[in-house]
Amino acid sequence: MTQRDVIADFTAVAKEFEGLVAGLDGDGWRLPTPAPGWTVSHQVAHLAFIFRLAGTAASDPELFGAMAAKAATNFEAAVNAANEEYLGGPPEVLLSRWRDERDTAIKALAAVPAGQVVPWLVRPLPPAVLCCAGMMELFGHGQDIADAIGVTRVHTDRLWHVAWFTTLTWDFGYQARGLTPPETQFRFELTAPSGTTWEFGPADAEQRITGPAEDLCLLATRRRHRDDLALSAVGADAEKWLDIAQAYRGPAGEGRRPGQFRA
Repeated sequence: MTQRDVIADFTAVAKEFEGLVAGLDGDGWRLPTPAPGWTVSHQVAHLAFIFRLAGTAASDPELFGAMAAKAATNFEAAVNAANEEYLGGPPEVLLSRWRDERDTAIKALAAVPAGQVVPWLVRPLPPAVLCCAGMMELFGHGQDIADAIGVTRVHTDRLWHVAWFTTLTWDFGYQARGLTPPETQFRFELTAPSGTTWEFGPADAEQRITGPAEDLCLLATRRRHRDDLALSAVGADAEKWLDIAQAYRGPAGEGRRPGQFRA
């Protein structure tokens, strides 16, 4: 897909995320989510911080470098500190700040000239890939909020970007655990929300993952346990991957328990 498609879909997905929280009252913003210690407000504050990072990376690489260097010594502490910064006011102020960070980031990423990369936490990325990473963040944290408020989300084929990003980062789960990934990537054959088939990875790969694209995204963002998803693996390495998949760098976190959100 082209960068224009990515920007349009990123914008739409971000607005869909806002729909989860825009109508909540104060009690709704204080609801605990499945992420230990995080309320709905924490989830939105975290995304505001991530969008601020992305917008700065695209518009002011030098300032982003300083921000990244400050966070590099203890990224978890930096995330928590940013959360506290955004959580200092009432929910309507947090929502307004989230909107500002969202709009600024999308505008900055859309303005990056074709063929140019932007700095990021580990290595520079094309803006389209960074948009996909943002949609992955919206998917995961949006699921936490949906679970907290008891909403079942309905996805569209915009999910392609998150599914593709998951296959692009297929080795992150190995890196997080100090493991060596297989030499050859798996084949992914996924059913889109529309019912079409999405295929990623080498066509001749002997090992493969099949199932709904939404389930793959839930697995790789660690919002569902593999036992509660309709994913299948062919090959020992692919089977093991279903236990360690994650689409983000760093510690895997607790994930979810088997049966916690069984359909």
